[in-house]
Amino acid sequence: MSRRRAFLVSVGLGWAGYGGLGIVGNPRYGTARGLADITKYVPLDVLGWTWVALGLLAAFAGLLVGCPRVQALGFVALAVPAGLWAGAFAAAAATTYPEAVGSACGWGAFTIGLVLVSGMDDPLPPQLRKRGR
Repeated sequence: MSRRRAFLVSVGLGWAGYGGLGIVGNPRYGTARGLADITKYVPLDVLGWTWVALGLLAAFAGLLVGCPRVQALGFVALAVPAGLWAGAFAAAAATTYPEAVGSACGWGAFTIGLVLVSGMDDPLPPQLRKRGR
């Protein structure tokens, strides 16, 4: 398994765990408060189950070999909730909850990292690589 695909699987499973255990099962006060602008329209449980579904989609995409379009969809599945969290925490930090600035920075940086990793190529199979001297 390539590192890029392993990244999809491991982070996808982490996303599913975060959604199920950290949002649905035991939402933290800071998370709930930082997402107040979103939870006016979408309940926190729905957001948590969305993390679970998108995480499992990303993990499944990482298990597929030779399917770059499905893998790209897996990276989108990882970036969407992280980007949503980054935007929501940034808005909260700028308005009613200044303590959310750290979460905004962390989720924003992670979203950028996902975009960078998504653009990396899988290495060539061993038989197609140049031999070292």
